[in-house]
Amino acid sequence: MVVLTPGMHNSAYFEHAFLAQQMGVELVEGQDLFMQDGFIFMRTTQGPRRVDVIYRRVDDDFLDPRVFRPTSTLGCAGLMQAYKAGKVTISNAVGTGVADDKSIYPYVPKMIEFYLGEQAIIHNVPTHMCREPQELAYVLDHMSELVIKEVHGAGGYGMLVGPAASNAEIEDFRRVLEANPNNYIAQPTLSLSTCPTFVESGIAPRHIDLRPFVLSGKTVQLVPGGLTRVALKEGSLVVNSSQGGGTKDTWVMEE
Repeated sequence: MVVLTPGMHNSAYFEHAFLAQQMGVELVEGQDLFMQDGFIFMRTTQGPRRVDVIYRRVDDDFLDPRVFRPTSTLGCAGLMQAYKAGKVTISNAVGTGVADDKSIYPYVPKMIEFYLGEQAIIHNVPTHMCREPQELAYVLDHMSELVIKEVHGAGGYGMLVGPAASNAEIEDFRRVLEANPNNYIAQPTLSLSTCPTFVESGIAPRHIDLRPFVLSGKTVQLVPGGLTRVALKEGSLVVNSSQGGGTKDTWVMEE
């Protein structure tokens, strides 16, 4: 098993390396892999070694230049051929990124009820679908109070944090939103917890959130601990590493 990373210049590379280390598996880049006789192999100092399972941190478009973006150097040529033939398992399969689309989020409670016959234990954050005319009208009237996000956005890009934005930024974003409302959702601004953080000025509060990890197999298991992301900029609510956010150790105390 390997963790496939875009490389050290990716903003989440530390996370990739940490996961590989904790799982006791190899961290590889696309250039470390090759396809031969329908199987995927990893280059090592002791010769090729067959790869059975890949946990990828490379987007679909860059995964295989023979199938997706032909100029990509981040993936492995022939990977999709081996995957379709059942010769390698991609644990987070191609196409599963659709679940990351923020327009799916409002339907999660209904999914839980439909597939599990249960009510969601943790309530969703109220979400306005800007593709709905009434919802869009509300969002346009309350932009200074809301966080507005691209439905397929990631890394803290393509979003407006209304309470922290200037009037000019709000008006610029208003034009973008009116031009393509289908591309956006909006949510109330959450009051993230803060944690003492060592910064240049000393110890100061910074906003944090917790990213848990869940393993799904014969059973579903929540991994003890997780990744705490921290917004290092004073007052910022954007914790993404691509926006200058940092990480903290997350400890689970035993009784």
